Amino acid sequence: MRSDHVRNKMWVAVFGVLSSGLAVVSSFGLLLYIGVPFVITVANSPFLILGIGLNNMFIMVSDWQHSHVTDSVPKRMAHTYKEAAMSITITALTDVLKFFIGVMSDFPSVQSFCLYTATSILFCYIYTMTFLGAFMALNGRREASNRHWLTCMKIPMEKSIEQTHMYNICCVGGSYDKLTGAEKKQPASNFFKDYYGPCLMKPGVKGVVIIIYLAYLATSVFGCFHIQQGTELYDLAADNSHVTRFNIKDRQYFYNYGPVVMVIVKGEMAYWDKAKRSQLQACIEGFKEPQFVDRDIYTSWLDSYLSYGQEKLLNLDDKDVFLSYLPQFFDLHPFFKQDVNLTGDAIHASRFFIQTVNITKASEEIKMLKGLKAIAGSCQVASLLVYNHEFIYYDQYDVVVKSTIKNVVVITAVMLVVSLLLIPNPFCSLLVTCSIGSVTVGVNGFMALWDISLDSISMIIFTVCIGFTVDFSAHVSYAFVSSEKPHPNDKAVDALSSLGYPIIQAALSTVLGVSVLSMSEFYTFRAFFKIFFLVMFIGMLHGLVFMPVFLTASACSSDKDKNPEGVLKSSKL
Repeated sequence: MRSDHVRNKMWVAVFGVLSSGLAVVSSFGLLLYIGVPFVITVANSPFLILGIGLNNMFIMVSDWQHSHVTDSVPKRMAHTYKEAAMSITITALTDVLKFFIGVMSDFPSVQSFCLYTATSILFCYIYTMTFLGAFMALNGRREASNRHWLTCMKIPMEKSIEQTHMYNICCVGGSYDKLTGAEKKQPASNFFKDYYGPCLMKPGVKGVVIIIYLAYLATSVFGCFHIQQGTELYDLAADNSHVTRFNIKDRQYFYNYGPVVMVIVKGEMAYWDKAKRSQLQACIEGFKEPQFVDRDIYTSWLDSYLSYGQEKLLNLDDKDVFLSYLPQFFDLHPFFKQDVNLTGDAIHASRFFIQTVNITKASEEIKMLKGLKAIAGSCQVASLLVYNHEFIYYDQYDVVVKSTIKNVVVITAVMLVVSLLLIPNPFCSLLVTCSIGSVTVGVNGFMALWDISLDSISMIIFTVCIGFTVDFSAHVSYAFVSSEKPHPNDKAVDALSSLGYPIIQAALSTVLGVSVLSMSEFYTFRAFFKIFFLVMFIGMLHGLVFMPVFLTASACSSDKDKNPEGVLKSSKL
């Protein structure tokens, strides 16, 4: 939005949002048509695509504004695409690449989300380069004819004393900077050049920034050691759902009793063999040893059958006797019949039940599941399994941390390669990679302080979002290295003056794009907003505050203008 009624970009903004919407419709329609499953996590994708599409729009508008107003529209469009297309292409490629890495995840929900998002980004790139670009050309012809942004009527460029005051306010426009030939800069761009940048480069301010960074790092590390694993079952449903209310009350009033766990004996076994039977009973007794299992609440068809045999004076060590009296036992105790898979003269499988207790939070559920699996694996006489329908949630906890670390390492390696291609200084590329690690630690730490657990949901969001952290730091580093200024402080100010305002625009537009999720009644969407907010805020903090200070103190500043004429100019973002 501009006060100048010719240079106003209101309709460009509208078509920028529409371009993102078309990308979502096209990608979702294509993938649904070919049968790719739609899961609840995919519903986060449109908000993400909206932020990416708006970022692309800001880049193109910024480069359009730096072109000469007096040039023809084709020439101005050529300048815009020359400056913006490569930046948008690189960003799109890195985003698509990191999402396709996510397709290799262990979780089907992550695979679906990443596939939908990667396809949406491809369509977003296509629509930005074609649909949005075409409208910018039409809007450029309107500006070239000095027409009003709303009425498209030709209006004067200068105010006239012959016209009314209201006419001069609403129906005059088309001015530009006579010195540069481009549109007039926004006050925010001058703020970074004249005030913020010089202030940040003062020695005392640098010292304060370093202290703030150390405090940030210490707080983040502290939070990382206190992050909780796992998710509560009531977080998977809406806040006002009867499922949520039930699980909360169950946890509140019946926390003494955890899930009833089924211990399954896989495969055939000679239960009438006294030696093997004793070994199996010893294995089952081992499940009663942990403190999270109640020794007195236990269901065993085998123990009941042995007691039945003693009452009837049966020799259950004999196979024929053992099998022949089982039907009579099941007639007396029909609920045990479901615990034995008896076919012909062989028992192919059976099961027992134990009662877990004092399971009050998700971390204890993880500990309980690992403990029961270890006991089952230690049994030598038979192959045992432990199962409860809630284990589908507990089981994923065991791989969340490993999967998160693997994804972050792969994404970081990819971003290092991209940084080496973008930034003509290896040390600065390494510094950008270190910033990814710094943001990763920060987001994890503040997740714990913001009451967000590390589970499959947050792992999806965190893995996806962490790839965006490279954009701010990489572009600031590239602008710093490419600056023709001789002194490191001047290089930093030059980079901030070029990128400070676009970074603010990009971060705010992306956060605004997902801010509606903060009011959702689903924990999944609220977690998405919280993590995305942390990623964007901490990433912006690194790009605008920490990176400029570290760049001036690092080896990056040793590259003086050995050949100023050959140095590449920085893109606008």
